[in-house]
Amino acid sequence: MEWLQGGFSALQLWLNYLAFLPMPAIMLGLYALQRPQIGKWGLIGALLYGFAFVYFAFTTLYALTAHIPTYEQLWTSLGWVYTAHGAVMVYGGLCFGFATARSSVFPWWTARLFLIGIVLNFLLALVPVPDLLQTLGTVLRNAGLVGMGWAVVNRRSGNGEPPSPLKPSP
Repeated sequence: MEWLQGGFSALQLWLNYLAFLPMPAIMLGLYALQRPQIGKWGLIGALLYGFAFVYFAFTTLYALTAHIPTYEQLWTSLGWVYTAHGAVMVYGGLCFGFATARSSVFPWWTARLFLIGIVLNFLLALVPVPDLLQTLGTVLRNAGLVGMGWAVVNRRSGNGEPPSPLKPSP
């Protein structure tokens, strides 16, 4: 939306806020469903990734209330604190993604898509590329998370009840 409009809109910022808000609970839920296979690095990753999104939710409210029109101006206004939270998101995402891949609880492709998205976001942040390319990493990251959610919803035990916790996939 931002790319098409040439800047932020109130609708886009509210949609971002609504997407960012549940992220800490989603990450902790995905961690809990993989216990004990996911290990301590999975917990560390889920906590860090979720924590970063608490801050990113704040940034959307800040952009709304301060009437900041573009991502570049938001980043300039928040500076190193924004960058630091981006680094926390990347590190937490890597920890969670590798621990999820190692746990083998969710389908193999979900953690890999998530990790590819994290790495792509990191690499594209280091080089001057159009903002539209940055969304590719976000799409892949989110597709991995959606895949994990799909696996949770679609796994059933013999009596039709969801298993608790998920069993590792073959």
